[in-house]
Amino acid sequence: MASFSTTATLDEPQVSRGKDGGAPPIFGGGGDGRPGRRLPDYPTRLRRARLGLLVALTPVFMLFVSFTSAYVVRQGLPTLDPRTNQLVHDWIPVKLPALLLVNTVVLLLSSVGMELARRQSKFAAAAATTKSPQGVPANAEGSTPWLAMTIALGLLFLFGQWMAWKQLAANGFYVATTPSSSFVYLLTGAHAVHLMGGVLALLVAGLFVALQRSVTTRSIVVDVTGWYWHFMAALWVYILCLLEFAG
Repeated sequence: MASFSTTATLDEPQVSRGKDGGAPPIFGGGGDGRPGRRLPDYPTRLRRARLGLLVALTPVFMLFVSFTSAYVVRQGLPTLDPRTNQLVHDWIPVKLPALLLVNTVVLLLSSVGMELARRQSKFAAAAATTKSPQGVPANAEGSTPWLAMTIALGLLFLFGQWMAWKQLAANGFYVATTPSSSFVYLLTGAHAVHLMGGVLALLVAGLFVALQRSVTTRSIVVDVTGWYWHFMAALWVYILCLLEFAG
């Protein structure tokens, strides 16, 4: 028995719009020449970036909370002296270098410069979005001198921390000298590593200016980095108080 089959050609799927049909919506731009959906507006992008920063800062906050708990517990924890077979307290307070106070002032000044840079870029982005949905080139608004000042002061703070570690070593306090000196290097070193991430983010923001990215994109990078920088400044003040008054 012979069987017959027919072939049908399916046109592009249509979406019902009254009596006429239309092509389905396209999500995202593609390389087929058809226009994609536009990016979210500036406030939405900024809100998402801040939310992402909050999520990223949560493990950092928990890390230093754990360091604080270990620091406080270790102070009152006795250890066994192998010579006398007795429990003794081996916690020897470390005299912090006075240079740490100078470094604190430098970091606080950089935080002020960071806030001025954040506000300047935010005002420029607000003005750009009212003129054009796509924003204006970054070079049209000029560079941000406060951003350069913050980078310079951040690098100066890191250099000052390195000099403070050299002073600790000159006074006989190395990483493994005493439990207290180990915590000093641990807390200050962990903070310096996270601050380096902020310096790198500031360099990326400066690169966006050199590459003539839009003011809105630069403003989001500067805003998120600014709040990260303020967190690092507040965290350092907390660490210094912890080492000075709880040690």
